[in-house]
Amino acid sequence: MKKDIHPDYHEITVVMTDGTTYTTRSTYGKAGDTLKLDIDSKTHPAWTGGQQHLVDTGGQLSKFKRRFKDFDTSKS
Repeated sequence: MKKDIHPDYHEITVVMTDGTTYTTRSTYGKAGDTLKLDIDSKTHPAWTGGQQHLVDTGGQLSKFKRRFKDFDTSKS
C-alpha cells in the first residue's frame, strides 16, 4: 500500500435524532468527533412508512412550497 494517500480511519460517535448514540469507524472529522444526525432511519419517511414528518431546518421545503403553490396536478 502507498503511504500517506489514505484518509485517517478512526472512531467517532454518532448521535441519532432521538438522542441515542453509537460508536463507529469513519473518515469523518478527527478521532473522537461527534456526528449529530438531522435525519436517520428512525425519522425518515422512507423507513417509517410516512408516519412522521421531516423538520424543515434549512427552509428548503417552505421554499419549494412557495415556488410551486399554483401547480395543480388535477388539471388535464
